[in-house]
Amino acid sequence: MTLAYKQIIVAIDGSEESEWAFQKAVAIADRNEATLNLVNIVDTRSYSSAEAYDRSIAESANKSAEDLLNNYKAEAVQAGVSNVNVVVDYGSPKKMIATDLPKKLGADLIICGATGLNAVERFVMGSVSGNIVRSAKCDVLVVRKPEGL
Repeated sequence: MTLAYKQIIVAIDGSEESEWAFQKAVAIADRNEATLNLVNIVDTRSYSSAEAYDRSIAESANKSAEDLLNNYKAEAVQAGVSNVNVVVDYGSPKKMIATDLPKKLGADLIICGATGLNAVERFVMGSVSGNIVRSAKCDVLVVRKPEGL
């Protein structure tokens, strides 16, 4: 049994909390010489009706996610993490981050912010981070923004 992490997923949605999660993920990946998987899930539930779906909206969301993650990737590499992957996928963030991607990537640690960008979803359906904690089969680190910042 090894105590080192080898495949780390960090969920990034552009929120301040995900920025803190990213910073912790970089430090952990560097210490463990782990692969850091920067993940953003484009929530396809917002495209559930045919009228609402517009290819240009999906392409714009994909480009924004890739740009966001590529900026984080450059920062992680500069900080000394040698193996960094960018993963933009589509579906339910709760399911994708908690179960689908860890299986696909062989993740042994998921890092996420305590809260993300979507306050309405948190109120109605519970947080993505809460779902990850309940559903993931690997270790989970939920990062909070330090008080006073």
